[in-house]
Amino acid sequence: QVHLVESGGGLVQPGGSLRLSCAGSGFSLDYYHIGWFRQAPGKEREGVSCIRNSGGSTYYANFVEGRFTISRDNAKNTVYLEMNSLKPDDTAVYYCAARRWRYGISWISMAPNEYDFWGQGTQVTVSS
Repeated sequence: QVHLVESGGGLVQPGGSLRLSCAGSGFSLDYYHIGWFRQAPGKEREGVSCIRNSGGSTYYANFVEGRFTISRDNAKNTVYLEMNSLKPDDTAVYYCAARRWRYGISWISMAPNEYDFWGQGTQVTVSS
């Protein structure tokens, strides 16, 4: 069975940091671009960041403003999202998703419907 499992969420004070992990189970992430998304209560799911299957290229939504870093360790079949300088507006359920590499198709996508597999999500709450 194919699974993505997120971990690392929690409660943090404004200005704090968290590192989210997304582990692949039952399949290799080597052939998948990975995206991080988030969904706050009453809002639509939005793209946060994505990384190319090879790990050599990354993309961030404008609101990240240099605070987050996406990375991957294919040997561990895991992708990370390091989040610093967290704000209350970052409070949301964070999801990772996998999108299969396809010849001639751009690796960059922040469109949820273009992703093939999703994790169950991890809650991030930024509050004092």
